[in-house]
Amino acid sequence: MGVNHPTVPYYPPEVWILAAFDPVLIGLALFLGWKADQFGKVVLVAMIALVVSVLVSWVLTGIGVPWPAPIGRELPTFFPVRTGAALIYAIIGYTARRTFAPRA
Repeated sequence: MGVNHPTVPYYPPEVWILAAFDPVLIGLALFLGWKADQFGKVVLVAMIALVVSVLVSWVLTGIGVPWPAPIGRELPTFFPVRTGAALIYAIIGYTARRTFAPRA
């Protein structure tokens, strides 16, 4: 009797990278990062952007709309890439506000 090992699907690196360029993730993380008034809120902003982008990607994929990083039963979610990207975009939004916006 042989040991039955699950087969792990292989996805090329460019597919992983596409998950970081989800337009909803980018827009929401940048906007909410811009609105954050404390650096500690950046992590919360990143989590919100991640959840919303995954839900939007899942719905759009489910109805057949082409999407840069589709999500489905047979498709990967790429949570590590999406989480890292959300945090980076939120930090960029937060930093941009502190750098370019006039102080009130």
